Amino acid sequence: MSEQFDLTRSALLGFIANIDEKKADVQPEYFNNTIRWHIGHVLVTPESLLFGFPNHSENLPKSFNDLFGTGTKPADWQDTPPSISELVTELEQQRSRIKDLTDDFFKQDLPYTLPFGNFKTYGDVYEMILQHENEHLGKIKAMKQVVDKL
Repeated sequence: MSEQFDLTRSALLGFIANIDEKKADVQPEYFNNTIRWHIGHVLVTPESLLFGFPNHSENLPKSFNDLFGTGTKPADWQDTPPSISELVTELEQQRSRIKDLTDDFFKQDLPYTLPFGNFKTYGDVYEMILQHENEHLGKIKAMKQVVDKL
């Protein structure tokens, strides 16, 4: 399982390595969020689904859930968001945590249900996380093209 995740996470990290801090917070017309939000959301989603963040995991600051959780948006932020370099560090550390998960973990039944899909095990959710991360990388790439032209 980890080879596909490595490929996906490496593509994300490689692309965001050179994102300009100021451009990361521009929300272009027709987009619902910013590049920084998408990066943070890609971090928070697997942390939530695989590690129980924010209630059962202390791997990330609790404020990240208010900033990047599902249904959040930069317009509502009350806290100062982390820098891109902080998010990159967290994504790299998370990569190690995910790679350390065992095959037995992925076979376990989920202790929760999701309002979409038919996910039964952590392995099912893991596959969705890969698709989710790639989807957000695509949005980050499209947003960067637009923001670079502004």
